[in-house]
Amino acid sequence: MKNRIRVHLPDVVGRGYGTFWRFKGRYRVCKGSRASKKSKTTALNFITRIMEYPQANLLVVRKTFRTLKDSCFTELKWAIHRLGVDAYWDFKESPLEMTYKPTGQKIYFRGLDDPLKVTSITVEVGCLCWMWIEEAYEVMNEADFDMLDESIRGEVPDGLFKQITLTFNPWNQHHWMKKRFFDAPPSPDILAMTTNYLCNEWLDEADRRLFERMKEQNPRRYQVAGLGHWGIAEGLIFENWREEAFSIDSIRGLDSVGSAFGLDFGYTNDPSALFCGLVDPTAKTLWVFDEMYKRGMSNEAIHTEVVNMGYAKEKIRADCAEPKSIDRLRDLGLVNIRAARKGKDSVRNGIDYLQDFQIIVHPRCVNFITEISNYTWDTDTKTGKRLNVPVDDFNHLMDAMRYGCEDFIKGETFSFD
Repeated sequence: MKNRIRVHLPDVVGRGYGTFWRFKGRYRVCKGSRASKKSKTTALNFITRIMEYPQANLLVVRKTFRTLKDSCFTELKWAIHRLGVDAYWDFKESPLEMTYKPTGQKIYFRGLDDPLKVTSITVEVGCLCWMWIEEAYEVMNEADFDMLDESIRGEVPDGLFKQITLTFNPWNQHHWMKKRFFDAPPSPDILAMTTNYLCNEWLDEADRRLFERMKEQNPRRYQVAGLGHWGIAEGLIFENWREEAFSIDSIRGLDSVGSAFGLDFGYTNDPSALFCGLVDPTAKTLWVFDEMYKRGMSNEAIHTEVVNMGYAKEKIRADCAEPKSIDRLRDLGLVNIRAARKGKDSVRNGIDYLQDFQIIVHPRCVNFITEISNYTWDTDTKTGKRLNVPVDDFNHLMDAMRYGCEDFIKGETFSFD
């Protein structure tokens, strides 16, 4: 028997998601801009569904497990509270899971960085019939998706259905999802839809003005982050990179390898970004092994995060435009943080140097992969010719990489001044 929750879509979810909410085909795919409600709507939908279908269980997946607690887990807790059903749910952080107490149904959380855990889930009640892949853009390899797809298999009880939901920001039109879902012929198995901030009636005027400024000042980014259209990444700056798992300890043990840590400050709209790399200047190889990438971070929060990551004693080069923040972080205990040396042509010089390297990116560095695959040269709007300056976008970890590598670029005593 179903435990129905009465959800009046206009009141709880708002406009724009009726078809998404009701669709029961195999693939439910939603690309959208920032602030388009796609993640919150998906969370509300799954909590409602689990309470309606007593044999259903949900698997929530992101590329890396460590990103789940602060994203999908938090969104689903928000949805439970929004629906006013807190008393019916239990939450655990070890292992990360949610349980619907009346029936024992569960929401499981897994990362693609441990594929065995993804494919070996045994449910206690009912069957595993639904999967939510959040930030699906991070899944660059279509074979990884095929593996996930195959894990939702077998018969389901009458009235249930198997479905995989993918939600993401469409940063690059060359992603495999475009061809597989959005360019596919019409099918009852596929819902491929686009949403944007214009259907979010709960945005306040300050939020809307942010998008209007983006529309005027950065129309290229507005097409993706504002309207949810596919990004067009032409004129890539770095094409000398690949995604590959590697042993950090074995690389660090090589005689010719040194560490490179760079920090780019952000706050409200831009993330604070920490680049963590290993550099072999002789072999012209750069390994990217870790990252921090979060918005709304105070200096105290940055310090705590760096300490928790285990990098408090590393020599970190930080954006020299924030001397007060650098001083504060040093006072808090990051004693080896220093200002990066900027000057005329420092961006271009850093790019020129790094373009000669093979850049190997660990799969867990999902934000670095997003940035490097979208970091492009700017274009003269009148002539259409490429300029020797990057577009001011997808550059937080790219800048942090340059800061971190500056001693390798020109040696310990070099200054751009």
